[in-house]
Amino acid sequence: MSISTNWPDDGLPAGPDPAATVVVPPAGGTPAGGEPEVELDATGRPRLEFPEPPPLTEHGPARVIALCNQKGGVGKTTSTINLGAALAEAGRRVLLIDFDPQGALSVGLGVNPHELDLTVYNLLMQRDVSIDEVLLKTGIPGLDLMPGNIDLSAAEVQLVSEVAREQTLARVLAPVLGEYDVILIDCQPSLGLLTVNALAASDGVIIPLECEYFALRGVALLMDTIARVQERINPRLEVEGILATMYDARTLHGREVLARVVDAFGDKVFRTVIARTVRFPETTVAGEPITTYASSSTGATAYRQLAREVLAR
Repeated sequence: MSISTNWPDDGLPAGPDPAATVVVPPAGGTPAGGEPEVELDATGRPRLEFPEPPPLTEHGPARVIALCNQKGGVGKTTSTINLGAALAEAGRRVLLIDFDPQGALSVGLGVNPHELDLTVYNLLMQRDVSIDEVLLKTGIPGLDLMPGNIDLSAAEVQLVSEVAREQTLARVLAPVLGEYDVILIDCQPSLGLLTVNALAASDGVIIPLECEYFALRGVALLMDTIARVQERINPRLEVEGILATMYDARTLHGREVLARVVDAFGDKVFRTVIARTVRFPETTVAGEPITTYASSSTGATAYRQLAREVLAR
């Protein structure tokens, strides 16, 4: 798959962002041409409204989704936390797995990973550690955390000598699949053995993609890795969608990147677009999701819409 990278000069558009403009028909319901005009979303496609998910009378088995991109700083952790919180707000039981040695997911939920005695590393490498010993409750009802820290970096080396090393995470998650509706895995920014473990344990992949040229370049390589895992390890794995993050409609470059992603991947691109906002760094400091820190903000609204879109797929 090739993606055109002939970019115009970056800059501010002369007028409003056409993809975000609401087209209002004149007073008779149709414009002069006779055809009703359609409101477009930020991706340039007709706007869709996703329904509120129905309440559940029972939970499980879990749908496991890895948030994966080998480039760092594209919004994986932010999206994992806030999508998880929005899903829990919608009545789903959600488990978040911090599968990045940096431990950013844990920090983002107010947990200091360096003070923990047991993390996902211990669960992977020690047969006498049960998953219940590692799980932590968060301040969000229905949202649990499996924390991680720098110890995970050792797991990448130690797993090499393990039998069925790519299936280790899937094996340790098996006992709790019936207790959750959704399990989200925050992957590290690489395509190493930990990421392969996450893909092998997952039903789907969400690819957060910053609306910036260098973030776009690595998508083809990631798609190739996903295809290899599908072929050799996990045939049920699917690409849930590509999530545009850090979008700034004021810049021509951001709009061009988003347009090319939609051209290349079509319906695989989520209709929900996560715009840049100062609220996201603030939530990290506060140690809570944006859905509780700034419940009425545009960021919280976007992740609630993403939750509805994910459940509708």
